[in-house]
Amino acid sequence: MLNVKSEDRSTRTSFFNCSPYGFRAIFSWRFIPVLVAVLVLIPVGTILLSFLAPAGDVWQHLVETILPSLLINTFWLTLGVAVSSALLGVSLAWFTAVCEFPGRKFFSWGLLLPLAIPAYVMAFVTLGLFDFTGPVQTLLRSWVGPEQFWFPNVRGRLGVIIVMTLAFYPYVYLLARNAFLTQGKRSLEAAQSLGFNRMQGFLKVALPMARPWIASGVMLVLMETLADFGTVAVFNYDTFTTAIYKAWFSMFSLSAASQLASLLIVIVFVLIVMEQQFRSRMRYAETKHSSRIPRIPLTGWRAWGVAGFALAILFFAFLLPITQLIIWATDTFVEEFNQLYLGFLWHSLMLSGLAALLTCSVAVLVVYSARRHPDTVTRVAVRIATIGYALPGVVLAVGIFVPLAWLDNWLSEMAMQLFHIETGSLIQGTLAIMLIAYMTRFLAVGHNPIDSAMQRITFSIDEASMGLGLNGWSMLKRVHLPILKGGIFTAVTLVFVDVMKEMPITLMTRPFGWDTLAVRIFEMTSEGEWEQAALPAVALVLAGLIPIVLLTRQVEK
Repeated sequence: MLNVKSEDRSTRTSFFNCSPYGFRAIFSWRFIPVLVAVLVLIPVGTILLSFLAPAGDVWQHLVETILPSLLINTFWLTLGVAVSSALLGVSLAWFTAVCEFPGRKFFSWGLLLPLAIPAYVMAFVTLGLFDFTGPVQTLLRSWVGPEQFWFPNVRGRLGVIIVMTLAFYPYVYLLARNAFLTQGKRSLEAAQSLGFNRMQGFLKVALPMARPWIASGVMLVLMETLADFGTVAVFNYDTFTTAIYKAWFSMFSLSAASQLASLLIVIVFVLIVMEQQFRSRMRYAETKHSSRIPRIPLTGWRAWGVAGFALAILFFAFLLPITQLIIWATDTFVEEFNQLYLGFLWHSLMLSGLAALLTCSVAVLVVYSARRHPDTVTRVAVRIATIGYALPGVVLAVGIFVPLAWLDNWLSEMAMQLFHIETGSLIQGTLAIMLIAYMTRFLAVGHNPIDSAMQRITFSIDEASMGLGLNGWSMLKRVHLPILKGGIFTAVTLVFVDVMKEMPITLMTRPFGWDTLAVRIFEMTSEGEWEQAALPAVALVLAGLIPIVLLTRQVEK
C-alpha cells in the first residue's frame, strides 16, 4: 500500500510538472508563497532586529520607567484570563456536550454568541453600567444608602480580567466541546468500569483526554489577551500594546515602540511554539457516533442549577451588553446618525471590502501554488505566510510602518537626485500600509477555509483537466474557482468582519481623516462618551454575528 501511494504521488507531481509553459511557469507558482512569506517576515524581522540590536538609552529609559509595571500587569492579566477562561469554557463544554438539562440545545450554540461582541465594546459597556456613576451603583446606593454601600472597583485589574474572560471563553468552550463530543459518555463508562464515580471519571479520564484541545483553546485566549489593545485602553490598564501606542503617538519615539514590540513578539513566539507542541499531540479517542450516545440526564436542582449557570454567563457576556447598546444607540440615533457617521460607515465597509478581496485573492494563489508543488519549501513558506494572525496588531503596525517609511524616504531621495523632483511621502499616509497590514494579519483567516475546500477536490480532476489542455491559470480559473466558491465566500466573509472590528492597525496606520467605526468607538470611549460609542458598536456587533452563524452551522455539521 505504501508503494502504491508513493507511485500515485509521483504521478501527480509529474502531471503538474508537465506544464506546457515549462520551468518558468513552475518557478512562478512556487514563487508566490515564498514572496508572501517574505512580505510577512519583513515586519517580523524589522521588530526582531530592534530586539537583537537594542538602543542602550531607549532600553535604559524603558527599564527605569515603565517596563517593570508592564511585565507585572501583563503577567497577572494573562494568568487571570487564561485560568478563568479555562474554568468557564471547560465546565460549559462538559455540560452541553455530555449532560442533558433544560435548554441544552439552545446553550450549545448560544454560548458562542459572545464572540460577536468585540472585547473593547464589552469593556465600555461594562464601565457604562457598573462604574461609580453608572446606573447599577447609583441604584444600589439609593437602596442601601451611601454609608453602607460597597462595590468592587470595576476599573481595576479584576474588572479587566472579567471582561476579557467573558469575551474570550468561547475559544476554550468550542475546542473543549469538540473534544468531549468525540469522547461522549463512553469515557465515563470506561472510568466507572475501573471503579471511579462520575466526578473522578471526569477528572481522571475525560479531562486528561481533552487536555490538548483545552490547551490549544487557552493558547488562543493568551494570544488574544496579549494582542488586545482596545479593552485595556478603555480601562486605562497599561500593557505592552498600550505602551507601544503611547510610545509612538504620545512620546513620538518610534524606536521605543519598536523595542517594546520586539519584547512582545518574543513572548508571542514562545506561545506559538507551545501551541504547536500541544496541537501535535492531538488525537481523537472516539470517531464513531460518539455524540449520538445518550447523554447523562440531570434532574432536580442539578438540572436547573446548570441551566441557570449557563444562562447567567450568556446574560452577562451577550444579552446585557447588546441590550444596553441598543438602548444607548436608540437614544443617540437622531444626533449621531448624520453625514459624518455615514463617512465612518463607508470607510469601514470600503476598507473591509478591499482587504477581504486582497487577502482572499492572495490566499487562493497560495493554496493553488501549494497544491501544484507540495514540496517542503512550499509548505514552510505557506506556514510562515499564515503566522500573521498570531501577531498583535500594534506589532504589525510598527513592523510595517518602519520599513515602508524607509522605502518612502529612499524613493523621495532618488527622485530628487535623478529628476530633481520633490515628491514628499509616496507611501506613508496612504491606504497601502493599511491593506498590507490587514493582509499580513488576516491571511490565515482567509487561507483556512479556502485550503479546506481545496482538499476536497481530488487530484483526478486536475489530471482530467490537464488531459483537456488546461493548466496553470486556465485550470485555476475554469476548474478550481467554480468548485471553491463556497470556501472563498466563507473566507471573504470572515476577513471582512475581522477587518471591520480591527482597531490597533486602523488606528495607527490610517491616513489623516480616515476614521472608521472602530476608530470612532476608540475616540468616544477615550473621552468617556459611552452612549455616543453605542451606534458604531451596534454595527460592529451585527457584523460579528455573521461568522458566528457560519461557525455554528459548521459545528452542527
